[in-house]
Amino acid sequence: MSAHDMSQLWWVVPAALASLGYGLSLAGLTPAQRAVWVTARIVEVGQPEHGASKLPGIPVTVAFQDPDSGREFVLPNTGRHGIGVDAAWVGLELTVRYPRGRPDRFRVMLGTGDERGGRVVPNCTGALLAVGLVIHATVARGYPWALLGFGALLIAWTVTSGDLRRVRTRDALLSSAVAVPARVVAVAKDVRTDGEGDEIVNHAPVITFTTREGVHVTALSYDGIPDPGSSLGRELTIHYAPSDPAFHTSDPAAERRDNESAVGVIIIQLIAGLAAVVTGAATL
Repeated sequence: MSAHDMSQLWWVVPAALASLGYGLSLAGLTPAQRAVWVTARIVEVGQPEHGASKLPGIPVTVAFQDPDSGREFVLPNTGRHGIGVDAAWVGLELTVRYPRGRPDRFRVMLGTGDERGGRVVPNCTGALLAVGLVIHATVARGYPWALLGFGALLIAWTVTSGDLRRVRTRDALLSSAVAVPARVVAVAKDVRTDGEGDEIVNHAPVITFTTREGVHVTALSYDGIPDPGSSLGRELTIHYAPSDPAFHTSDPAAERRDNESAVGVIIIQLIAGLAAVVTGAATL
């Protein structure tokens, strides 16, 4: 077989890997499916140190019961324990997973759909395969196939990404938001270096507020607070959703503008994808 013929079979490996991943998922043999998934409850909420990194999130202690042994464990999420918690209060329920028999190695899981089913890796592999097939068709058959392929991918991505659902959810939460006083109790600080060697400093205020229902919330605020680096001790007004205090904002008007911009981007993506498919089909 010539080198040219071999190059035409580039898709075999990613297709085999994706098929293997989906097969393992259907058989329930992925690491995620073999792990133990339980609901944990926050029993204690700490406060990040002023000037510390925001990446670990809000320090919390969670309690959960191991279904195999029946024992209850009360463990802190400090260290390598999954995704950082951005908003926390006593009684908040979280999903955690851990290897069977090792509850001390629990990880907080904020998104559990494809991850719980072990489909994250095959989904990523399938997406890369689809992009590769479009590029291959473009090289082999010309730009009309590029328009058809990338237009179809753009439409599929826009429809399946869930962005519109998230915008609608945030709009609904914002419409029910109520205002309460809040205070900045610490400011997280992260420093990174760009490609030119310059330092970029990012600040994230840590705020606390008490809902009208008496729930004391500690949360990281990533935007909406002016001059965040010098906001320590600042008193402000927070608008939170009673059904989910994790949704909160100090600037409802800016939040509405962001949602409108997100909807605009989604519409533009759909129009661009449809236009590309129509143009590609017309020029075949």
